[in-house]
Amino acid sequence: MIVGIAVGVVVLVLLAVVAMSIKIVREYQRVVLFRLGRAMGLRGPGLVLINPVTDRTLWVDLRERFLEIPHQTAITKDNASISIDFIIFYKVVDPSMSVLQVQNFAAAAQNVAATTLRSVVGDMVLDDVLSKREEMNAALRVRLDEVTERWGVKVTTVEVREINPPAGVLEAMTRQMSAERTRRAVITEAQGQKQSAITLAEGTKQAAILGAEGERQAAILRAEGLAAGLDRIFAVGRGLDRNTMQLQYLEVLKQVGVSPSTKIVVPMDLLGGLMSSLGGGAGAGVPAAVPAAVPVDVAGNGGPAKPPAD
Repeated sequence: MIVGIAVGVVVLVLLAVVAMSIKIVREYQRVVLFRLGRAMGLRGPGLVLINPVTDRTLWVDLRERFLEIPHQTAITKDNASISIDFIIFYKVVDPSMSVLQVQNFAAAAQNVAATTLRSVVGDMVLDDVLSKREEMNAALRVRLDEVTERWGVKVTTVEVREINPPAGVLEAMTRQMSAERTRRAVITEAQGQKQSAITLAEGTKQAAILGAEGERQAAILRAEGLAAGLDRIFAVGRGLDRNTMQLQYLEVLKQVGVSPSTKIVVPMDLLGGLMSSLGGGAGAGVPAAVPAAVPVDVAGNGGPAKPPAD
């Protein structure tokens, strides 16, 4: 009975020793091994066997981690007091140094970040702090990385989250923003009016051009119509026979008879037509030397009118 209990105890002790001797290290982890207080290097990933009596281990995570830095008060180059909080992203690149060179990396990094922030902000004016966050982030990352490099830690990114300027500066920024929006609205309205005026002028110009073009086409059509009418009249006139002309001469003679004038000028063609109508034949009795237009005394005997005495 006693032997059985002793055997069971030995087995349990052996199992405990075996369990303490076997370590399973993940891919993103490393084990810093100390044997009798002396650093023996890194172990892992995978299965790691240690001596539980003489060996001690410290686990190191190689994944990227972040550290939140709470609001820190800093004074800018132009003596403006501001409050800033930011985040640091870092990862361990040398597990041995991260264990041997620094006791508490998180606390050390937080204090270094606060002092580095004051140094960086002190070299910048307030406007640059508010508008040039990327430059400030880069400056913080470089300076922090210079300090943490000796700890085997790499600062990958620094991101400023919030900047709280003084109340007076906030009020001035609000007024400036309102004035800028008003300016943009005025410029936009002026540009709209300009475009509207240009569009209206273009429309008026096009309307005037179309009106002038229409008038020109109408004038051309009227001229063509008048020319066609004249051509028609001339064509009809050329087709008239002698009897028609004699009828026209008699109509003219009737109009001359009712005229109140006592002296008229009669063309030779009309006299020849009248004489022919009265029986003289075509051109009979018309002297060859008669001028193209002869003044006739209507009040006398029908002969040629005598010229007035000088």
